[in-house]
Amino acid sequence: MVPLVTIPVTDPDDVRLDDYRRLQDHTLRRQVEDAGGFFMVEGWEAVRRLLATAVPAGSPTAVADRAGDPGSESAWQVRSVLVTEEKAHRLEGLEGQVSSFPHYVASRDVVSEAVGFDLHRGVIASVVRPEPADWRQVAAAGSRLAVLEGINDHENLGAIFRSAAALGVDGVLMAPSVPDPLYRRSVRVSMGAVLMIPFAWVGSWPGDLSGLKEIGFTVVALTPDPSAQLIELLPTPDRVAVLLGAEGEGLTGPALAAADRRVRIGQSRALDSLNVGHAAAIAFHYFGRV
Repeated sequence: MVPLVTIPVTDPDDVRLDDYRRLQDHTLRRQVEDAGGFFMVEGWEAVRRLLATAVPAGSPTAVADRAGDPGSESAWQVRSVLVTEEKAHRLEGLEGQVSSFPHYVASRDVVSEAVGFDLHRGVIASVVRPEPADWRQVAAAGSRLAVLEGINDHENLGAIFRSAAALGVDGVLMAPSVPDPLYRRSVRVSMGAVLMIPFAWVGSWPGDLSGLKEIGFTVVALTPDPSAQLIELLPTPDRVAVLLGAEGEGLTGPALAAADRRVRIGQSRALDSLNVGHAAAIAFHYFGRV
Protein backbone atom coordinates (compact mmCIF):
# COMPACT_ATOMS: atom_id res chain seq x y z
CA MET A 1 0.00 0.00 0.00
CA VAL A 2 1.23 3.48 -0.85
CA PRO A 3 1.99 5.44 2.35
CA LEU A 4 -0.69 7.95 3.22
CA VAL A 5 0.34 11.54 2.50
CA THR A 6 -1.51 14.29 4.34
CA ILE A 7 -1.50 17.99 3.54
CA PRO A 8 -1.41 20.41 6.50
CA VAL A 9 -3.67 23.44 6.36
CA THR A 10 -3.18 26.23 8.91
CA ASP A 11 -5.43 29.00 7.57
CA PRO A 12 -9.24 28.59 7.80
CA ASP A 13 -9.53 30.90 4.76
CA ASP A 14 -7.36 28.63 2.63
CA VAL A 15 -9.13 28.10 -0.72
CA ARG A 16 -8.50 24.36 -0.46
CA LEU A 17 -11.17 24.29 2.27
CA ASP A 18 -13.83 26.01 0.15
CA ASP A 19 -15.89 22.80 -0.21
CA TYR A 20 -16.27 22.69 3.57
CA ARG A 21 -17.41 26.19 4.45
CA ARG A 22 -20.49 27.01 6.56
CA LEU A 23 -21.88 23.49 6.56
CA GLN A 24 -24.81 24.39 8.81
CA ASP A 25 -26.20 26.98 6.40
CA HIS A 26 -28.65 24.74 4.53
CA THR A 27 -29.63 27.29 1.89
CA LEU A 28 -26.04 28.22 1.13
CA ARG A 29 -24.93 24.60 1.04
CA ARG A 30 -27.58 23.68 -1.52
CA GLN A 31 -26.43 26.50 -3.75
CA VAL A 32 -22.73 25.74 -3.35
CA GLU A 33 -23.04 21.97 -3.71
CA ASP A 34 -25.47 22.13 -6.62
CA ALA A 35 -23.21 24.55 -8.46
CA GLY A 36 -20.10 22.48 -7.73
CA GLY A 37 -21.68 19.09 -8.33
CA PHE A 38 -20.61 17.54 -5.03
CA PHE A 39 -21.91 16.47 -1.61
CA MET A 40 -20.46 15.89 1.86
CA VAL A 41 -19.87 12.70 3.84
CA GLU A 42 -19.34 13.20 7.59
CA GLY A 43 -18.35 10.75 10.32
CA TRP A 44 -15.91 7.87 10.49
CA GLU A 45 -18.27 5.02 9.64
CA ALA A 46 -19.68 6.89 6.64
CA VAL A 47 -16.20 7.89 5.45
CA ARG A 48 -14.98 4.30 5.91
CA ARG A 49 -17.72 3.06 3.59
CA LEU A 50 -16.94 5.84 1.15
CA LEU A 51 -13.22 5.13 0.99
CA ALA A 52 -13.74 1.39 0.55
CA THR A 53 -14.65 2.08 -3.10
CA ALA A 54 -13.24 5.58 -3.57
CA VAL A 55 -11.33 6.85 -6.59
CA PRO A 56 -10.04 10.34 -7.36
CA ALA A 57 -12.43 12.83 -8.92
CA GLY A 58 -12.29 12.55 -12.69
CA SER A 59 -11.04 8.96 -12.66
CA PRO A 60 -12.10 7.00 -15.77
CA THR A 61 -12.86 3.98 -13.55
CA ALA A 62 -15.43 5.82 -11.47
CA VAL A 63 -19.09 4.94 -11.68
CA ALA A 64 -20.72 8.35 -11.64
CA ASP A 65 -24.08 7.22 -13.03
CA ARG A 66 -25.73 4.81 -10.62
CA ALA A 67 -28.51 4.15 -13.13
CA GLY A 68 -26.23 2.08 -15.32
CA ASP A 69 -25.93 -0.87 -12.93
CA PRO A 70 -27.82 -0.10 -9.72
CA GLY A 71 -27.16 -3.55 -8.34
CA SER A 72 -23.40 -2.98 -8.21
CA GLU A 73 -21.39 -0.91 -5.79
CA SER A 74 -20.40 2.50 -7.12
CA ALA A 75 -16.84 3.76 -7.16
CA TRP A 76 -17.38 7.12 -5.54
CA GLN A 77 -15.28 9.97 -6.88
CA VAL A 78 -13.70 11.77 -3.93
CA ARG A 79 -12.59 15.37 -4.28
CA SER A 80 -10.83 15.57 -0.90
CA VAL A 81 -10.96 14.59 2.77
CA LEU A 82 -10.60 16.95 5.73
CA VAL A 83 -9.60 15.60 9.14
CA THR A 84 -8.62 17.16 12.46
CA GLU A 85 -5.05 16.68 13.67
CA GLU A 86 -5.99 14.54 16.65
CA LYS A 87 -7.99 12.13 14.45
CA ALA A 88 -5.65 11.98 11.44
CA HIS A 89 -4.08 8.68 12.57
CA ARG A 90 -7.41 6.93 11.96
CA LEU A 91 -7.04 7.38 8.20
CA GLU A 92 -4.24 4.83 8.14
CA GLY A 93 -6.61 1.99 9.03
CA LEU A 94 -9.19 2.68 6.35
CA GLU A 95 -9.48 0.51 3.25
CA GLY A 96 -9.37 1.65 -0.33
CA GLN A 97 -7.27 4.10 -2.30
CA VAL A 98 -6.85 6.53 0.57
CA SER A 99 -3.72 8.12 -0.90
CA SER A 100 -5.08 9.02 -4.33
CA PHE A 101 -6.80 12.31 -3.50
CA PRO A 102 -5.99 15.20 -1.14
CA HIS A 103 -6.18 14.54 2.59
CA TYR A 104 -6.17 17.88 4.39
CA VAL A 105 -5.25 17.95 8.07
CA ALA A 106 -5.89 20.98 10.26
CA SER A 107 -6.24 21.82 13.92
CA ARG A 108 -9.65 21.47 15.49
CA ASP A 109 -9.89 25.28 15.73
CA VAL A 110 -9.10 25.78 12.04
CA VAL A 111 -11.62 23.12 11.01
CA SER A 112 -14.28 24.59 13.30
CA GLU A 113 -13.80 28.07 11.88
CA ALA A 114 -14.01 26.80 8.32
CA VAL A 115 -17.07 24.55 8.69
CA GLY A 116 -18.90 26.78 11.15
CA PHE A 117 -19.16 24.41 14.13
CA ASP A 118 -17.08 22.02 16.22
CA LEU A 119 -16.60 18.99 13.99
CA HIS A 120 -16.18 16.65 16.94
CA ARG A 121 -16.33 13.55 14.73
CA GLY A 122 -13.15 14.85 13.20
CA VAL A 123 -13.56 13.82 9.57
CA ILE A 124 -15.52 14.90 6.51
CA ALA A 125 -15.15 14.30 2.78
CA SER A 126 -16.20 16.09 -0.39
CA VAL A 127 -17.55 13.72 -3.06
CA VAL A 128 -18.60 14.16 -6.67
CA ARG A 129 -22.39 13.95 -6.99
CA PRO A 130 -23.49 11.14 -9.32
CA GLU A 131 -25.94 11.59 -12.15
CA PRO A 132 -29.55 10.81 -11.10
CA ALA A 133 -30.53 7.18 -11.52
CA ASP A 134 -33.54 6.02 -13.52
CA TRP A 135 -36.15 4.67 -11.12
CA ARG A 136 -37.17 1.94 -13.55
CA GLN A 137 -33.67 0.52 -13.56
CA VAL A 138 -33.42 0.70 -9.77
CA ALA A 139 -36.73 -1.15 -9.47
CA ALA A 140 -35.90 -3.76 -12.10
CA ALA A 141 -32.67 -4.74 -10.33
CA GLY A 142 -34.29 -5.78 -7.04
CA SER A 143 -37.13 -7.57 -5.32
CA ARG A 144 -37.38 -5.48 -2.13
CA LEU A 145 -37.98 -1.74 -2.42
CA ALA A 146 -38.75 1.15 -0.10
CA VAL A 147 -40.97 3.81 -1.67
CA LEU A 148 -41.11 7.15 0.14
CA GLU A 149 -43.67 9.95 0.03
CA GLY A 150 -43.42 13.21 1.98
CA ILE A 151 -40.45 12.22 4.16
CA ASN A 152 -39.22 15.77 4.74
CA ASP A 153 -36.91 15.29 7.73
CA HIS A 154 -33.31 14.56 6.77
CA GLU A 155 -32.66 12.52 9.91
CA ASN A 156 -35.70 10.31 9.31
CA LEU A 157 -34.55 9.89 5.74
CA GLY A 158 -31.10 8.82 6.87
CA ALA A 159 -32.56 6.40 9.42
CA ILE A 160 -34.71 4.78 6.73
CA PHE A 161 -31.69 4.26 4.49
CA ARG A 162 -29.72 2.77 7.37
CA SER A 163 -32.48 0.27 8.12
CA ALA A 164 -32.90 -0.48 4.43
CA ALA A 165 -29.21 -1.35 4.07
CA ALA A 166 -29.27 -3.55 7.16
CA LEU A 167 -32.49 -5.40 6.39
CA GLY A 168 -32.25 -6.50 2.79
CA VAL A 169 -33.84 -3.65 0.83
CA ASP A 170 -32.46 -3.45 -2.72
CA GLY A 171 -33.37 0.12 -3.61
CA VAL A 172 -35.22 3.25 -2.53
CA LEU A 173 -37.66 5.16 -4.74
CA MET A 174 -38.89 8.61 -3.77
CA ALA A 175 -41.74 10.94 -4.65
CA PRO A 176 -40.57 14.30 -6.06
CA SER A 177 -41.32 15.94 -2.68
CA VAL A 178 -38.71 13.87 -0.81
CA PRO A 179 -35.47 15.81 -0.16
CA ASP A 180 -31.93 14.87 -1.12
CA PRO A 181 -30.61 11.72 0.63
CA LEU A 182 -27.08 13.00 -0.09
CA TYR A 183 -27.54 16.01 2.17
CA ARG A 184 -24.85 15.89 4.87
CA ARG A 185 -27.20 15.17 7.77
CA SER A 186 -28.94 12.31 5.96
CA VAL A 187 -25.63 10.72 5.02
CA ARG A 188 -24.36 11.03 8.60
CA VAL A 189 -27.48 9.56 10.23
CA SER A 190 -27.52 6.73 7.71
CA MET A 191 -23.93 5.86 8.72
CA GLY A 192 -23.08 5.97 5.04
CA ALA A 193 -25.89 3.62 4.00
CA VAL A 194 -27.01 6.07 1.31
CA LEU A 195 -23.72 5.24 -0.43
CA MET A 196 -24.64 1.55 -0.52
CA ILE A 197 -28.23 1.48 -1.82
CA PRO A 198 -29.39 2.64 -5.26
CA PHE A 199 -32.05 5.34 -5.09
CA ALA A 200 -34.05 7.44 -7.52
CA TRP A 201 -36.92 9.89 -7.69
CA VAL A 202 -39.98 8.86 -9.67
CA GLY A 203 -41.26 11.32 -12.24
CA SER A 204 -45.04 11.09 -11.86
CA TRP A 205 -46.52 10.62 -8.41
CA PRO A 206 -48.31 8.41 -7.58
CA GLY A 207 -49.02 7.41 -11.18
CA ASP A 208 -45.66 5.72 -11.64
CA LEU A 209 -46.52 3.22 -8.91
CA SER A 210 -48.44 1.39 -11.62
CA GLY A 211 -45.09 0.76 -13.30
CA LEU A 212 -43.99 -1.25 -10.27
CA LYS A 213 -47.05 -3.45 -10.53
CA GLU A 214 -46.35 -4.04 -14.21
CA ILE A 215 -43.01 -5.66 -13.37
CA GLY A 216 -44.43 -7.85 -10.62
CA PHE A 217 -44.21 -5.75 -7.45
CA THR A 218 -46.92 -5.77 -4.82
CA VAL A 219 -47.17 -2.23 -3.43
CA VAL A 220 -47.82 -2.45 0.33
CA ALA A 221 -48.77 0.78 2.10
CA LEU A 222 -47.85 1.15 5.78
CA THR A 223 -50.51 3.02 7.72
CA PRO A 224 -51.71 3.31 11.37
CA ASP A 225 -55.32 3.01 10.18
CA PRO A 226 -56.96 0.40 12.45
CA SER A 227 -58.90 -0.96 9.49
CA ALA A 228 -55.68 -2.02 7.76
CA GLN A 229 -54.48 -5.61 7.96
CA LEU A 230 -51.86 -6.50 10.57
CA ILE A 231 -48.50 -6.75 8.82
CA GLU A 232 -47.76 -10.21 10.19
CA LEU A 233 -50.93 -11.59 8.56
CA LEU A 234 -49.82 -10.66 5.04
CA PRO A 235 -47.82 -13.37 3.25
CA THR A 236 -44.59 -11.94 1.88
CA PRO A 237 -44.90 -11.29 -1.87
CA ASP A 238 -42.09 -12.37 -4.20
CA ARG A 239 -41.46 -8.72 -5.07
CA VAL A 240 -42.62 -6.12 -2.57
CA ALA A 241 -42.48 -2.33 -2.49
CA VAL A 242 -43.07 -0.90 0.99
CA LEU A 243 -44.80 2.48 0.74
CA LEU A 244 -44.01 4.89 3.59
CA GLY A 245 -45.44 8.35 4.27
CA ALA A 246 -44.54 11.47 6.20
CA GLU A 247 -44.24 11.67 9.95
CA GLY A 248 -47.64 12.71 11.33
CA GLU A 249 -49.57 13.16 8.10
CA GLY A 250 -48.87 9.68 6.77
CA LEU A 251 -49.53 8.71 3.17
CA THR A 252 -51.78 10.84 1.00
CA GLY A 253 -55.10 9.52 -0.24
CA PRO A 254 -53.91 9.07 -3.83
CA ALA A 255 -50.85 7.09 -2.67
CA LEU A 256 -52.98 4.84 -0.47
CA ALA A 257 -55.39 4.31 -3.34
CA ALA A 258 -52.51 3.26 -5.61
CA ALA A 259 -51.33 0.55 -3.18
CA ASP A 260 -52.29 -3.10 -3.57
CA ARG A 261 -52.50 -3.73 0.16
CA ARG A 262 -52.64 -1.63 3.33
CA VAL A 263 -50.97 -2.96 6.48
CA ARG A 264 -50.42 -1.71 10.01
CA ILE A 265 -48.06 -2.53 12.85
CA GLY A 266 -49.86 -3.73 15.96
CA GLN A 267 -49.11 -1.65 19.05
CA SER A 268 -50.47 -0.79 22.47
CA ARG A 269 -53.16 1.82 23.08
CA ALA A 270 -50.64 4.21 24.60
CA LEU A 271 -49.65 5.57 21.19
CA ASP A 272 -51.35 5.62 17.81
CA SER A 273 -48.23 5.62 15.64
CA LEU A 274 -44.48 5.02 15.51
CA ASN A 275 -41.67 7.21 14.26
CA VAL A 276 -41.49 6.57 10.52
CA GLY A 277 -37.90 5.39 10.78
CA HIS A 278 -38.83 2.77 13.39
CA ALA A 279 -41.92 1.69 11.46
CA ALA A 280 -39.82 1.32 8.32
CA ALA A 281 -37.34 -0.94 10.12
CA ILE A 282 -40.12 -3.22 11.34
CA ALA A 283 -41.62 -3.47 7.85
CA PHE A 284 -38.23 -4.07 6.21
CA HIS A 285 -37.50 -6.83 8.71
CA TYR A 286 -40.82 -8.52 8.07
CA PHE A 287 -40.53 -8.38 4.29
CA GLY A 288 -36.74 -8.74 4.17
CA ARG A 289 -34.43 -11.64 3.44
CA VAL A 290 -32.14 -11.53 6.48
